[in-house]
Amino acid sequence: MAETGGLENNLRGVVSWVRKPRANSIEYWLWVVVCGLVGFGTLMVASASSITSFEANRSPWGDGFRHLGFAIAGVLLMIAAARIPLRYYERFAPFLFLGAFGVQLLVFTPLGVEVWGNRNWLRIGGFSLQPSEFMKIAMLLMVASFAAVHFKKRLAVGAEIIRYLALAGVAIGPVILGHDLGTASVMGLAFGGALFFGGTRWKTILSFGGILAAFAFFFVITSPNRLRRIMSLSGGGDDYVGLDWQPLHGVWALASGGLVGAGLGNSKAKWQWLPAAENDYIFSIIGEELGLIGTVSVILAYIVLSVLLVRVIRIAPTVFGKSLVGGIMVWIIGQALVNIAVVLRLMPVLGVPLPLISMGGTALISCLSAMGIVIAVLRDANKQNSGDSLSKFEA
Repeated sequence: MAETGGLENNLRGVVSWVRKPRANSIEYWLWVVVCGLVGFGTLMVASASSITSFEANRSPWGDGFRHLGFAIAGVLLMIAAARIPLRYYERFAPFLFLGAFGVQLLVFTPLGVEVWGNRNWLRIGGFSLQPSEFMKIAMLLMVASFAAVHFKKRLAVGAEIIRYLALAGVAIGPVILGHDLGTASVMGLAFGGALFFGGTRWKTILSFGGILAAFAFFFVITSPNRLRRIMSLSGGGDDYVGLDWQPLHGVWALASGGLVGAGLGNSKAKWQWLPAAENDYIFSIIGEELGLIGTVSVILAYIVLSVLLVRVIRIAPTVFGKSLVGGIMVWIIGQALVNIAVVLRLMPVLGVPLPLISMGGTALISCLSAMGIVIAVLRDANKQNSGDSLSKFEA
């Protein structure tokens, strides 16, 4: 009996040892890639914003240090989010969603301010924030909760569509009313991603996506400004001093970098030639200063991040976890693709930042918080898988 007991203890130790490296490996590389992108982004923000920061603050590094502060705060929130058990996210998802919705509505009060034609910001004292960034997380938590319930208890397709449309209307509707179609589009993509990875039926996904696409088409054709942006893609840059100014200078900056770039800090476009150089068009500055090597490295980092997120989805044992991580993946990777496509003039200007890299405190903190939730899903999966494996030996 003593020998048998010793054997069981050894088997438990072996199983625990085998399981942990796999789990720790995914989490380790998630931290490496995410913190690598954030660190690189902080460096590029400091470079891209040095001219405008000097004009505004009499210091070329003012915006860079400010972004560094947000990065540190975001990483701390990522650590905190990773330590919260997954069951609490599922349990409190409705309350977080209602809270995010209430904050989102504040943009239509005197606290709301308009930036670049979009009323999607709050200014309280000397601080400003974009509540739609936190709504992304709250929305995905609710979609994942719905997906988990619907997966267990299949409703009629019509009933599912109505539920999801109501949820999308509450989450995305106020963002559209604030004329921020770019953020609303990313939220719609993330919503669809959460449905797909949550095992929602194709009829529901296609019907839901078709209805959202019809709404997006309506908002585009009813806005002369949005129509002009789309038409400018085929206009060859005719409106140089108008709508084509930013896209053209973004492409020129990207192209001028060549293979290795002009060197860190040596961008010419950031000298007031490229609006939002540290935000929506930071990919152009990366190309100008670090060349093709720098831009390809960034794209490869996002590819590695997407592979890691897919691995988390595969081992997540619950529909809630799979749906949640799937939505976060489509949000961050999809937004990165949209941002890069805009810089390459494959899409009209939408005003969405490059995730984990562009300057923007709210956007950076929300992305890092979301990655913390991903790690919480991973740890929950590892805990359950480890328990299942040990129970087999006990049996």
